[in-house]
Amino acid sequence: MDRGRSLRWAACMGLVTVLLAGTGCTDRSEGAPGPAMSPDARSYLTNALAIMEKNALLRHQIAWADVRRDAFSQARGAQKPADTYNAIRAALQTVGAGHSSLMEPKQAEADLNSSPDGALDGLEGRSMGDRIGYVSLPGVHGSDSAYAQYVRQGREAVARANRPGACGWVVDLRDNSGGNMWPMLAVVAPVLGNGTVGMFVDSDGKKSAWTIENGSPREDGTSFGWGDSAPVAHASAPVAVLTSGETASSGEAVVVAFRGRPATRFFGQYTGGIPTGNAIHRLPDGAMLVLTEVKDADRTGRTYDAPIPPDEETNAIQHTAPARPDQALDAAKNWLLKQGACQWAQGSRTASISESFSNALMRAGGPAILVAHRS
Repeated sequence: MDRGRSLRWAACMGLVTVLLAGTGCTDRSEGAPGPAMSPDARSYLTNALAIMEKNALLRHQIAWADVRRDAFSQARGAQKPADTYNAIRAALQTVGAGHSSLMEPKQAEADLNSSPDGALDGLEGRSMGDRIGYVSLPGVHGSDSAYAQYVRQGREAVARANRPGACGWVVDLRDNSGGNMWPMLAVVAPVLGNGTVGMFVDSDGKKSAWTIENGSPREDGTSFGWGDSAPVAHASAPVAVLTSGETASSGEAVVVAFRGRPATRFFGQYTGGIPTGNAIHRLPDGAMLVLTEVKDADRTGRTYDAPIPPDEETNAIQHTAPARPDQALDAAKNWLLKQGACQWAQGSRTASISESFSNALMRAGGPAILVAHRS
């Protein structure tokens, strides 16, 4: 999950100097034959490993001397930063909590400037009938303009689904494999309701709160600049959340934001199992170290670091067989219709229709018609 902010860390030159002096600018301290590692390559690898040691979620569980030894052994003879990429990736396999990565400069640039057009195809809002609103949230990543477009289109989708005044909601996260969580929360914020909806927790137990204020998400009180959302008809309406094995990373963060919310139930399958937060560190050559630094926690403080189970498990959707029933969606709607808010809404609607019909009958002939109808 991209936490939506870029963290930069400059290598400590004193540390680099000590390392260079201690090795004589050769790789013989690692027992490696061949040419010496260049100062640029050594500094680059030292910097990347220092970022990991300082920030990684698992930093207190790692034997860092072993990680450094193995990394320098794998990168022996490296002459330029790119020659150390495989060593950095190998270190991330040990320290990255299964959710970290290294993007090379061209890939990083493309990712940061990518268009959300493909993701927006799955950003949908509609009424399912019976005053139940449906919104599907795909993942999203890219530039600030991409996030703004996602928020704008998503809020329009929620407004469509809220007509006329939804008594309950389905939030479909089954195709959400991650990206930046904050645009997603900005879309569903009116459904989540105001207040604390979750938090990040680092390896030292430090917490960073996710809150909703006037339909806008904030991290530790800081807004992301998308403005307030229009409220939905019933902020405390029951919500059914749909998940699958494809729901991962930031998609799981949205799941966590709904955990602990009253009148909320989860349908589908276990999530992908990486409900953790990443920070982005730009390296000197433009590569991007995406490092897992925090766990997600729900509004009660419960942390998550494994697949999140549904309350009601159903079969997976077969995209190749669209005619098959959508068990999770059907179960979600059936549950919502049994909730008091939607039962009241249906009863109110029935009473309104009955009253209108009676008035029409009275205008057309009064009680004599009603008696004849009963017979």
